[in-house]
Amino acid sequence: MPEAIGFPTMEKGDVRYPINPHLIFKIPKKEKETMSKKVFLLISLMVIFATILAACGTPATPTADSSQPQSPTVAGEQPAKKVTLRVLVHQNPPMVEFMEAFNKQFQDRYPNITVDMSVVNANDLSTVSQTRLSANDIDVLDIFGFANGAQPYMKQVDPPNWQQLIEAGLLMDLTGQDFLQYYDTPTINDAGSYNGKVYAVNLGRVIYSGIYYNKALFEQYNVKVPTTWPELVAACETFKGAGIPCMTAGGKDGWPIFVGAYGLIGSIYPDQEALVEGLWTGKIKWNDEKSLEMWRKMQIYARDMMEEGASGIAGDAAPGRFASGAVAMFPGGSWYAPAIEAAQPDFDWGYIPFPGSDNPEDNKYWFGKYDQGWAIANNTPNKEAALLYLKEFSEPANYQAFVDAVGFIPTQPTAKLNTKIGAEIAPYLANFRVGYEQYWVAPKGAGQYANPWASYFKPFGTFDDPVELANKVQEDLQAGLDAVK
Repeated sequence: MPEAIGFPTMEKGDVRYPINPHLIFKIPKKEKETMSKKVFLLISLMVIFATILAACGTPATPTADSSQPQSPTVAGEQPAKKVTLRVLVHQNPPMVEFMEAFNKQFQDRYPNITVDMSVVNANDLSTVSQTRLSANDIDVLDIFGFANGAQPYMKQVDPPNWQQLIEAGLLMDLTGQDFLQYYDTPTINDAGSYNGKVYAVNLGRVIYSGIYYNKALFEQYNVKVPTTWPELVAACETFKGAGIPCMTAGGKDGWPIFVGAYGLIGSIYPDQEALVEGLWTGKIKWNDEKSLEMWRKMQIYARDMMEEGASGIAGDAAPGRFASGAVAMFPGGSWYAPAIEAAQPDFDWGYIPFPGSDNPEDNKYWFGKYDQGWAIANNTPNKEAALLYLKEFSEPANYQAFVDAVGFIPTQPTAKLNTKIGAEIAPYLANFRVGYEQYWVAPKGAGQYANPWASYFKPFGTFDDPVELANKVQEDLQAGLDAVK
């Protein structure tokens, strides 16, 4: 967890509040007043106001009890009256710590806005968001990148929560907001858009298709960093021959095994969206020849590359196991980097795309997902404050501090990858692709094995024959496809 948040500071005297050029002064009507008196009074008021401005030397901020009506304020202007901005985020300690610091800075700059931030568990975020939006009890909400959208070729599937919120008119259309310019186009399109409009701005990506490797062991045993599947197999054989386990992972938790093989899936099916469509339409089957190549390699990965006893290692213990120097490699997501560094700060490691293909050109992609983002309630009574909040957060200096604090792969192209994992990811960052499970929606009625998980193989699962497993996975998928015909 970071010790401090590096926000830029600003003295109060440097804060400039824009004057609304459309400010209108109302002059109460009195039946007995003449037109000349009205004009005289209006001119007098304007002279007095101009004199005050000249004396102060800085633009005046409308006071909280001002009764003069204002034209709609755009993002970048403080609301004229005091408001409480209700913000919802999910529990993520580095992020929550950052947001507390950001909120204080924001309130110091805009004293008419008080930020009331609620924190909920990540698993509860979707439900709480829907409840509070429906009750008009939230202004700004943390929302994960748009994923698993119901596609035209999918039959009888339920749209994801974010899609339901948009179709119910609960999320504000952010299209055209000036702060969107700070984020790269793929992020806006992939993680926050629907039917040609923008409803969320995403703040960071995570990668789950890489392999951490021990640089000292690779150098000691003169092992080339693998760029193809045969080179990866050869590297493991060299280390095992020297009595060093090739790979480790948190097999006790199950999911780290199949997540560790996401890069293998991606190297064989680089277009993950097309893979999902092909499975739904029947153009791709989990037991066709190309998929059998994947299953055979997955068995080698699970049975031969993983160290003996990996099935008993907990997910949160695996980074420390790798950092101890006991194993050569550790397949897993970019989120493990802080834990590795915390376990052994001086440990020298690298991070490469999983080389699952025999063709090195197929192994130059990162696969992952978009994580946290911001959206605004469509019915918020505090629209000006909410838009200002997103605008301030999106300012490059503030966004850079956020990325440094939470370790995300940035979605602003000008942001720098200041972390070690960022430097390792940078060479292939332009080849980032959204992963399979962000597109996949299972047909209703599909069986439990209708997924491409390496954890089905022994010693983590019960299967020991790639062909038998491939047929079972396709059978369970087909059951669902047949049920929705």
